[in-house]
Amino acid sequence: MDTVLRYRGREIRNDQVAFIQTLLAGTPRITRRALSFRVCEAWDWRQPNGQPCDVVCRGLLLQLHRAGHIQLPEPQWRSARPRRHRVVAHIEIEPAPLDAPLDAPLGQLGPIEIRQVRRTPDEELVKSLVAQFHYLGYTHPVGEHLKYLMTAQGRPIACMCLSSAPRHLGPRDRHIGWSKEARRANVRFIAYQSRFLILPWVKVPHLASHLLGAISRRLSRDWETVYSHPIYYTETFVDETRYRGTCYRAANWTPLGLTTGRGKADSTKKPNRSLKQVWGYALVKDFRKRLCALQEPVR
Repeated sequence: MDTVLRYRGREIRNDQVAFIQTLLAGTPRITRRALSFRVCEAWDWRQPNGQPCDVVCRGLLLQLHRAGHIQLPEPQWRSARPRRHRVVAHIEIEPAPLDAPLDAPLGQLGPIEIRQVRRTPDEELVKSLVAQFHYLGYTHPVGEHLKYLMTAQGRPIACMCLSSAPRHLGPRDRHIGWSKEARRANVRFIAYQSRFLILPWVKVPHLASHLLGAISRRLSRDWETVYSHPIYYTETFVDETRYRGTCYRAANWTPLGLTTGRGKADSTKKPNRSLKQVWGYALVKDFRKRLCALQEPVR
């Protein structure tokens, strides 16, 4: 059957559009939210935790509406205020840490506390630190994501942000060797490390690779606690015009190859940003078997 459009990796066919049109014609007073739940139920479209993919489905319905394939009912509520970008609060660290650098061998640093702070008060602190001190700043992730705050001697020393992995990534996909169908079904079992920050007042050799190893040992468990499914593989990008990826190599990550430099929203098929090295790390030995399987994930 003909594909009408593709939305977030899902192909929408003519018969599915006809089904939505039938729902709209049969229930003319249906709201957009109720329609979304009806479609999710009919297509068994659910999140890993069993809840309907309501927000994603509503985005799909809006795309079909804008393309002229369906006519959605008028929204029941509109905000009178213009949309604003979310602003990250600036949180000061006391005492001023740059005035008292933390310079010590790793063995003399003392206990390092690593906390997953997603949906906790300290999530705002991680966002603020990344916004202030990471060269890319902070951007609000879309989809599943976790944040980590690392402290020692009562002071923040590092932050890490992870989110849902890109759906298409050539070096990663070739390394795994999965089919298009397996990638579509299992990309949710990969986590993308979007930000890793050693704070500028910390001068501790080997700290970065030590923290990478510590996170890898707990990441899948933490992800399953929040999102009800494990993680089998994790990946990141390194801009080699700035960094050599030394800490990833020391933590036994694998360089997979360069990106195309086009970004996920590319429409020109021409490079528009610097090429980045893709690094990957397997959290389980049989990651290929699990990621290539078209069945329920192995627990």
